[in-house]
Amino acid sequence: MHILFLTENFPPETNAAATRVYERACFWVGWGYRVTVVTCAPNFPRGKLFPGYENRWHQSEEMSGIRVIRVKTFITRNEGVFLRTLDFLSFMASGFSAGFREPKPDVIVATSPQFFAAVAGWGLGEVRNVPFVFELGDLWPASIAAVGALHEGISLRMMEKLELYLYRRSECVVALTGAFKENLTARGISPDKIAVVVNGVDLSRYGPRPRDKTLAETWGLEGCFVVGYVGTHGMAHALGNVLDTADRLRHVERLRFILVGSGAERIKLMIEARRRRLNNVIFVPPQPKDDIPMVWSLCDVALVHLKNSSVFREVIPSKMFEAMGMGLPLVVASPDGEASRILATDKAGIWVPAEDPGALAEATINLLEDDALRRTYGERSLAAAPLHTRERQARQMIEVLDLAAQGRGGEVAALPPS
Repeated sequence: MHILFLTENFPPETNAAATRVYERACFWVGWGYRVTVVTCAPNFPRGKLFPGYENRWHQSEEMSGIRVIRVKTFITRNEGVFLRTLDFLSFMASGFSAGFREPKPDVIVATSPQFFAAVAGWGLGEVRNVPFVFELGDLWPASIAAVGALHEGISLRMMEKLELYLYRRSECVVALTGAFKENLTARGISPDKIAVVVNGVDLSRYGPRPRDKTLAETWGLEGCFVVGYVGTHGMAHALGNVLDTADRLRHVERLRFILVGSGAERIKLMIEARRRRLNNVIFVPPQPKDDIPMVWSLCDVALVHLKNSSVFREVIPSKMFEAMGMGLPLVVASPDGEASRILATDKAGIWVPAEDPGALAEATINLLEDDALRRTYGERSLAAAPLHTRERQARQMIEVLDLAAQGRGGEVAALPPS
């Protein structure tokens, strides 16, 4: 089977969508499937081309057996609605064009967030008479409305109508959480065509390891108790709450919060931390994907953080599973929903309400002072990791794609659940 996959993000970018698409495709290629990925020249999130790449109309490479087609797009930083929308629309057009020139596949897949990639996937499916699968990684545009980047009005209503149209016209939908499926079903999408395939971690890349001494020395973390947030610094993550927590705990001499990554809010956070003289908060720029396990090795606790919005009850941050693979105890600060449910089921750490610096400070101190509690959560976290592997996700996804390629998308809900 030949799979044509449209995604705006792909390695060497390291965000969740890029990692998810790439790691599953590696398994598919290893199992004998043919995979072509249409994407753009890597530039996320800073809007600057990665070394060795050009923003050309068409360039191809092979990565781990995957044929990768990169197309020209309007490049901008991951911030602001207007310019980012131009970016999305440019990929929709150039991605469609590149996909049209490729040999006819058996199934076409496009992933969100940003569903303009899905528009291109649906369009290709229509003109080439190939089943189209919509992978739902985020409830877009609801998620951008939730962070205040888009307000109620005709634009939002039009995008929501387009969103529902794409769900209906797809052969089937792959939802990354059960809550996403519930959302779509409540809005009139047939549950029979929605498969739930929860995110995962590639355990061949992640596992417990000693603290990296070189990095610890470089970032001034020797002898410190480290709470680590590794991921996007965006409006959806409300990391100002972490600064508030650090302010409350500035008297704890060996405590450090490290915030690793990039995003629309990063500069603002750095300025605020400097203004408040928060010497216990360390900002680290985005790291190469292969170095992320070394970054996690510095952490005593992994922090997962989301904005206090009902939309984010339905989200499961992929960094949860990386931290589990590393055997780290978790503190999940989120609305009570999918992420807190997984944490409670796996007993891998402490949940605190979103945007509650007092509760986050209390959880941090509990884990700092109680070695036995921290060790227990870490052991449970590592034990739960095999329940959330990328290989398992890849197998469930390929079963969906096999049915879709046969025109049997209405049967995917009957597949074994994640």
